[in-house]
Amino acid sequence: MQQRDLQKNNMNVLAIDYGTTNIGLAWMQVGVAVALPFGVIKTKDRNEQKNKLITLLKEERIDVLVVGLPMSAEGIEESKNEIRVKKFIDGLLKEYTIEVVYIDERFTSQQADNTPGNVSRDEQAAIIILEQYMYSKR
Repeated sequence: MQQRDLQKNNMNVLAIDYGTTNIGLAWMQVGVAVALPFGVIKTKDRNEQKNKLITLLKEERIDVLVVGLPMSAEGIEESKNEIRVKKFIDGLLKEYTIEVVYIDERFTSQQADNTPGNVSRDEQAAIIILEQYMYSKR
């Protein structure tokens, strides 16, 4: 899919930190350009995760889904977690069409642990992923 022009001020972007139990969420509207925590999807059931995420994407009219990709430390070969995330997103894309952008999320959980604030670790990791995406577009 071709990436959209981020100058469209009403474009909604959602970032996810896809974990084994939780999916951390962060949201921004391009014109505001501030990443905000947007909750956590808490379930281990992959089908339920997918359905809840699709519902959220529809209800919030999300234009771009930014996905944290847990690459191997060397960044050369796919890690088991990277394969798991891509498999989840591939399943989502079979049921819902949306532009997906992958962002290297190595060390975001550690960064989230060291970030002060009241949001959950999962949401904070998603915020970091979304901020990396925003900076890559400047």
